[in-house]
Amino acid sequence: MDYIREIRCINAALSPLAYVRTYGCQQNVSDGEKIRGLLLSLGYSVCGGTAGDSVDDTADLIIFNTCAVRENAENRVFGNVGVLKALKKRNPNLIVALCGCMVQQPAVRDKLLRKFPFIDIIFGTYAIPNLPQILYEVLSERHRVVDTAVRETLTEGEPLQRQSGVRASVPIMYGCNNFCSYCVVPYVRGRERSRDVSAVVAECADALLSGYRELLLLGQNVNSYGGGVGFAELLRRLDAL
Repeated sequence: MDYIREIRCINAALSPLAYVRTYGCQQNVSDGEKIRGLLLSLGYSVCGGTAGDSVDDTADLIIFNTCAVRENAENRVFGNVGVLKALKKRNPNLIVALCGCMVQQPAVRDKLLRKFPFIDIIFGTYAIPNLPQILYEVLSERHRVVDTAVRETLTEGEPLQRQSGVRASVPIMYGCNNFCSYCVVPYVRGRERSRDVSAVVAECADALLSGYRELLLLGQNVNSYGGGVGFAELLRRLDAL
């Protein structure tokens, strides 16, 4: 099924508004740009951004893109999700979604499901490309959807809405193999997976042609990059642009 087309048909007469709030690191911000791009392709208008923004109480869809690296970020999410209960009561058709690193932890995911029954969608760090299908299930069947499955393959070509007008954030790899005792990243982002060098170079070239003046290469451990070439060779190819 073409879920993007189906949702666009549903949204055509509604002109729905989506609010996206991102917590945490630059990788999360990049994920938020993918989420915003997907939502625009589905026929939503999109507002919101960083954790300091006020929730738009007119939104039809609210997504919190969460962080698990710092405890205070998790606490803020729990507090802010609780505030959404009143919005959901006032507008039963409001869709509330949580995604990101917090929900990739089974104990936290289960706590959210138990404590906040008004949450409609929980999707993990691997499931962003599946957002159109997830939203279609919620819009058409009106049931809760949880997708925190681990996926090893990377997808390319998701639409983006970059939030900076100068700097283009470009993920080159995801995950980490180090399993440091103090760090949750390998458990919520998975093992190292590198994007193919051709995909990285193409995205950077497109960003430069679109007027961006700075490229920020993202990854939990970028010097382990291995998308067909090493990190140093990737830098040489990007420098040639």
